[in-house]
Amino acid sequence: MPGEKRMHKKTVRDVDVRGKRVLVRVDFNVPLGPGGTIEDDSRIHACTPTITYLVRQQARVIICSHLGRPHGRVDERLRMEPVARRLAEILRRPVISLRETVGPVVEEAINRMHDGDVAVLENLRFSPGEEANDPVFARALARCADLVVNDAFGVSHRTHASIVGIAGFLPCVAGLLMEKEIAALSPLLENPAHPFALVLGGAKAGEKIAILENCIPLVDRVLVGGGAAAPFLAYTGSFPGGSAAFDPEILEKVRAVMEMAGTHGVQVLLPVDVVTAEKPEPGAAYRVVSPGDIPAGHVIADIGPATLAAYISAIRPCRTVAWNGPMGIFEIPAFSAGTKAIAAALAGLHATTIIGGGSTAEAVTQLGLAGEMTHVSTGGGAFLSFLSGKPLTGVTVLADLQGSAAKG
Repeated sequence: MPGEKRMHKKTVRDVDVRGKRVLVRVDFNVPLGPGGTIEDDSRIHACTPTITYLVRQQARVIICSHLGRPHGRVDERLRMEPVARRLAEILRRPVISLRETVGPVVEEAINRMHDGDVAVLENLRFSPGEEANDPVFARALARCADLVVNDAFGVSHRTHASIVGIAGFLPCVAGLLMEKEIAALSPLLENPAHPFALVLGGAKAGEKIAILENCIPLVDRVLVGGGAAAPFLAYTGSFPGGSAAFDPEILEKVRAVMEMAGTHGVQVLLPVDVVTAEKPEPGAAYRVVSPGDIPAGHVIADIGPATLAAYISAIRPCRTVAWNGPMGIFEIPAFSAGTKAIAAALAGLHATTIIGGGSTAEAVTQLGLAGEMTHVSTGGGAFLSFLSGKPLTGVTVLADLQGSAAKG
């Protein structure tokens, strides 16, 4: 990747793949509609550069992924065949769809493949050994290949057989999407341009606190929205009922990160008005109130107009913005204004804008603004883990680049 710092792990370009059986771990966990129709194929498109590279290098390409949550059992609704069919359309070449993940039938089918052929294994999570990181399942998967390419950044925080266990049996390198993700996200923690704003939303405050614990020394301001703002508002005394409704452990962590922010001179912006509703559902009655006037039993469904104006003003001068979590219940039109406006503001910045988290990425994609952002990450939990400073297990096990000469 010209002009970008290389990751310290080998990529698919650093190894000879010609004539090799290459197992490519991807994240093709796409949303399925009625009849198995794929409602969003962006995750398939994201991995096609790696697959195309391998095909052109005359490797035998064996794709593996999970789909949904079958909990270790075969679920006919979650077979990979529709995904394989869509991949064939995107690649404009035949793709073999196998109805098993491991075993003699799979090995025989792979042995019949020609260089440049592509096959898709059955749903990894049909086997309980996948999520259990069972070495027996990992060994069986490894018998299908000579090399593993991990292009599944979105699940590389998981300790699963196809992510971590298989590294005990085969060399593992990064795919081109994995390389792109690490290259885009690393500067946030290493050398971000300032002012640097962190925008955090969504429903769960706990996972946002882990990001704050790691990133507060790096940022200039933090903007908190969505339901995640509630315990922060309770800490400041501007939430009905105070802290009684919140887990004491969460409140203690909020206190600690707010004190850390003060120590580092980081501005933390919290909502001054919110959209509240008794029920987070379409057609529900709602109103704009100050945080202290939220009626009992109501939820924060979006940030209010005064908050939105303040947040956009805080974002405007920034040279780096990382955003995780929508400002409200984006899926419901009445509660989507905050998220839409923040997305539009970021799209208009002359700055590095990094979007992470499944719902946040979905929002900017639906709004047609993904192309206006510097990078929209394919990772949800992996993005959170990365910004929290936690090692990604799937990256840790990749072969190190140091001491080896890169090809070409």
